[in-house]
Amino acid sequence: MNEEEKVKKHLIKNMFLNLITFSIIFYVLGMIIYSQFNHSLYISADSELKKLISQGNNTFGEIERIYLNKKEIVVEKINSNPRLVFIIRNKDEKIIGEILNNNLNNIFNNVEFDKNRLNTIYEINIEGYSYRGINYKTESGLYNQVLINVDSEKVIAQKFATNLTIAFVGSIIVILIASYILSKKTLKPIIQSWKKQNQFVQDASHELRTPLAIIKAKQENLLEKPETKIIDNIEDINATLQETERLTKLIKELMELAKNDSKEQKLNKEKFMFDTEIKTIIDLYREVAETESKKFILNLGYNEEINADLNKIKELIIILLDNSLKYTEENDTIEVKTYKKDNKCVLEVIDTGIGISKEAMEHIFERFYREEKSRERSKGGMGLGLSIAHNIVELHKGSIKFDKNREDGTRVIVKFPT
Repeated sequence: MNEEEKVKKHLIKNMFLNLITFSIIFYVLGMIIYSQFNHSLYISADSELKKLISQGNNTFGEIERIYLNKKEIVVEKINSNPRLVFIIRNKDEKIIGEILNNNLNNIFNNVEFDKNRLNTIYEINIEGYSYRGINYKTESGLYNQVLINVDSEKVIAQKFATNLTIAFVGSIIVILIASYILSKKTLKPIIQSWKKQNQFVQDASHELRTPLAIIKAKQENLLEKPETKIIDNIEDINATLQETERLTKLIKELMELAKNDSKEQKLNKEKFMFDTEIKTIIDLYREVAETESKKFILNLGYNEEINADLNKIKELIIILLDNSLKYTEENDTIEVKTYKKDNKCVLEVIDTGIGISKEAMEHIFERFYREEKSRERSKGGMGLGLSIAHNIVELHKGSIKFDKNREDGTRVIVKFPT
């Protein structure tokens, strides 16, 4: 299984984990909402039943008196709620009469009754009709079963449950789509990081392979001529030393980038005169520039201290100057400017060299990126310097960007917070 398949598998797994998690949350919330709604729906009916119980013997005593004396039944004397049904039972639980506000007497002949369940509200279905009921035992030993019709509440509850189910199914579809989008978005930086790491390993391997192959070839050549003098093999020895130096530099830069990636690098900030340090570095490079018939122009106007890591700032300036020297020809100029703008320290390195294409500017800070790889290798570049420069600027909470010079060269603008 390749890496892309692993990523896709992880995406699907992550999506379903999100789906299951959110579905459980929605289901639990739905059940809580339904339970609360159901409870509130029957509050009125249950209150009616509890009210009768709280009235106790007065109400049920009147019911018994009416039945026992076989007087004319007038329901309004008992309760004005048309949904109430009163069923009187003897000690053997046999029905001896009903008082009700409708014409459904015949359906109550076989109503279930449990004399052990007293003073507790329960739900019962009688030939398709829904009732809430409560049982009560009077002082005379008779049983009163009070029922209240809740068909309307039942219909409302069923409709609410249906709507809640539809909403739940709809939410599952929404959750599925949202889970896919969220999972993809979550994995996007991981995929990008994996691709960059994969590319980084490939580029690093390529860069390491070339000098190692040269060193190996030169050393094997020396071993084939063990009796020759050093002076006769000076070219092979020199090539070996140059490639060794390249390897040393590459490993150093890779270690620095690895520190930046692991967030282990810390700044040792101190206050120093920015222009003074730039001038010191320029003086070191001026002789190199003159030997190549190139000219430095200094326009230093910051004239203030900055609080930064001096060694890092020096490394940044060296990278920028080294980059300008590589891509300028004879009689080109390299101008270094400093000034203050928007309460920030600004450094500009402007050259009249070969410039950089618009496409390359989008990738300029990528590791091992080279617009013209073969030419840069001949100049000793490995495509890591500007990536390191970018990290240094980021560590100082600043910004760096490349732009075209008004002529043919390149303009680098670096800004540091003061």
